[in-house]
Amino acid sequence: MTEKALSDVTILDFSHLLQGPFCTQLLADMGANVIKVERPGQGDLFRTLTFNNKWVGGSESPNFLAWNRNKRSLALDLKAQDAKGILYKIAEKADVVVQNFRPGVLAKLGFGYEDFKRINPRIIYCSGSGYGDSGPYLSRPGQDMLIQGLTGIAAATGRGDGPPVPVGSGFSDQIGAMNMVYGILTALYWRERSGRGQEVKVDLLSGMLAHQGQEMLTAMNFNEDFKRPNSGIGHPGMDAPFGVYPTSDGWVTIAMSPYKKLVSVLGDESLLVYDNPKSLFDQRDEIWEKLSALTRKWTTHDLLEALLAVDIWCGEVKTHLQAADDPQVRHMNMITSYDHPVGGTVKVVAPATKLSETPASVDRPPPLIGEHTREILREFDYSDEEIDGYLHQGVIAVKTAG
Repeated sequence: MTEKALSDVTILDFSHLLQGPFCTQLLADMGANVIKVERPGQGDLFRTLTFNNKWVGGSESPNFLAWNRNKRSLALDLKAQDAKGILYKIAEKADVVVQNFRPGVLAKLGFGYEDFKRINPRIIYCSGSGYGDSGPYLSRPGQDMLIQGLTGIAAATGRGDGPPVPVGSGFSDQIGAMNMVYGILTALYWRERSGRGQEVKVDLLSGMLAHQGQEMLTAMNFNEDFKRPNSGIGHPGMDAPFGVYPTSDGWVTIAMSPYKKLVSVLGDESLLVYDNPKSLFDQRDEIWEKLSALTRKWTTHDLLEALLAVDIWCGEVKTHLQAADDPQVRHMNMITSYDHPVGGTVKVVAPATKLSETPASVDRPPPLIGEHTREILREFDYSDEEIDGYLHQGVIAVKTAG
């Protein structure tokens, strides 16, 4: 097996749900040794949540499976008296701690940054939260849709004559995960130069604001909010023809493109009356209606072929299943699978970042709760007798398929 870039990095992962687990999965794909600390018998909360009551293999949550491959599970009762000793011993050799509990929760149990720093000054402690660790929203739940509503992205999405529309994915959480990875890798690089660890703090609110940089800058500097057009144009700040248009058998997207060239393809020169910057913005709903009447006469295939021939930026609108079967997606090998002891063969999206010398890969399925408890403790010099004692006391738990 090709050595991976992060194969010498050990991560003690207390995170749950999406933000933290996606962060540690991204690092695990690059070779990091991720030890996922879970509650005995319960595990990550995402193990109990699913879409539309659908369970892989009858019992495994697709939500959990999506964010926890390439990790091992240590089932440990954080409130047990001996839990500190076990985790502190692991922390002596660990490089990174990741957690996304509400601020202060782990610190009260003795697993905060200062606790681990005393044991290992080189440790990097990354916390993910909804709103930081102080302020008027500290007690609020930091959930993805709530953050989308607070940061302007929902208000900027959808038709002007309808309600605000959240993005149809856990967008805030995934942005948060990327920021956690960014912070951790930056801290690891600095540690190579300084020899010192540090604390990394990421919150969903800040992340979503930062990732709307151009929208926030425009609104604040012109003191004017974007207004969603009734046509549902893809971005409230864009002129026509930017948007999604119907065809006789589906939908196409048209991005920034010469309006005159588009009208020429669609065959109605009378629409050139709108061809000036003011009209293309102020009358974009009216323009969308007239362009849509023309695009509906085309099949998706024929319209795309005609538009691409004159270098208009366009594409199909596909469902998730259609996207998985897209020829470019297949060409890039972006759909892969792993064998899960309960779920069987599970299709997943492959790692998105490509490295020439140390490529990412999917090497192990998401773990069962405590599947690797014994294996992990042996690696940190616990004897089988000690492990059996902790099992008897209920400090730890083990799990095997079936």
